[in-house]
Amino acid sequence: MIQTPYYLIDKSKLLRNMEKIALVRERSGAKALLALKCFATWSVFDFMREYMDGTTSSSLYEVRLGREKFGGETHAYSVAYADHEIEEVVSHADKIIFNSIGQLERFADKAEGIQRGLRLNPQVSSSTFDLADPARPFSRLGEWDAAKIENVMDRISGFMIHNNCENADFDLFDRMLGQIEERFGSLLSRVEWVSLGGGIHFTGEGYPIEAFCARLKAFSERFGVQVYLEPGEAAITKSTTLEVTVLDTLFNGKNLAIVDSSIEAHMLDLLIYREKAKIEPNAGPHSYMVCGKSCLAGDIFGEFDFPAELKVGDRISVEDAAGYTMVKKNWFNGVKMPAIAIRELDGSVRTVRDFTFTDYEQSLS
Repeated sequence: MIQTPYYLIDKSKLLRNMEKIALVRERSGAKALLALKCFATWSVFDFMREYMDGTTSSSLYEVRLGREKFGGETHAYSVAYADHEIEEVVSHADKIIFNSIGQLERFADKAEGIQRGLRLNPQVSSSTFDLADPARPFSRLGEWDAAKIENVMDRISGFMIHNNCENADFDLFDRMLGQIEERFGSLLSRVEWVSLGGGIHFTGEGYPIEAFCARLKAFSERFGVQVYLEPGEAAITKSTTLEVTVLDTLFNGKNLAIVDSSIEAHMLDLLIYREKAKIEPNAGPHSYMVCGKSCLAGDIFGEFDFPAELKVGDRISVEDAAGYTMVKKNWFNGVKMPAIAIRELDGSVRTVRDFTFTDYEQSLS
């Protein structure tokens, strides 16, 4: 048995998402790029590349990882590139998307050997979190002035638009895309490709995939462009758990269970967005607040119901522990970083990475 804590990627669950992505690619004509900012665990890239076209990135290291570990099309994007890294970024990429006209003008000549694009900010989004809203007031994410963009159209071949965030509402996606078409249509018809970004939860249960595919195809045909999608969460949703063990229980007005993990170190988005973890089936007569082992007072996974009283040594599986989780793990408090394990399609489980004191020691100097 693998020592907890560890992330467990289940390929059979991952396969469900991959098959839906393959279906969308086939019926819509869109290409799908894995968003490495969400998920970059390259031990399953050989499995995922059979169903996806490549990767998209947010930094030099991500674009290099995409090129070396995933292959296929490699798109480079960053909010801002530095002078000392642009040449290496270009060496790893098929396409480079600049966040601003200023960055495009600064580096266009150095990127003349690959396709260049520009990020559009349509000033509408599906986000309910100001922290994650790319269309928030005074946003630095992309250009919105069509007149200014007009002046650089001869230097680009495509656009990237990222304005969806955990959007499971097809009608909202459709309406926002219609606004984009109306506002930027004259520009869209002059490029070769358009990425609609990520945040579209089209692999979720009950999502109208046929309508989604038809909408993407209509957009592509209207403007004569190759459409790209950049699924992150959609690619890996519900595929991975964080396996933990109860270390202690106590009562302090509520029943508490302390586990060998930490939300700040191992599931940071729970802390950032003040959300609780998912533990299934979350049913039974015994309620516990599941707490992390770090010194942070608010290191709490949430309150859950269990069929029996928890005791030291019991195992708990925290659901949906892949997206924006494994990429954010850190060494806060020196808490042991979870190992990474994979459950193969035949049910066998293997550990692909374990983290040791040496990893912790070498993360600083």
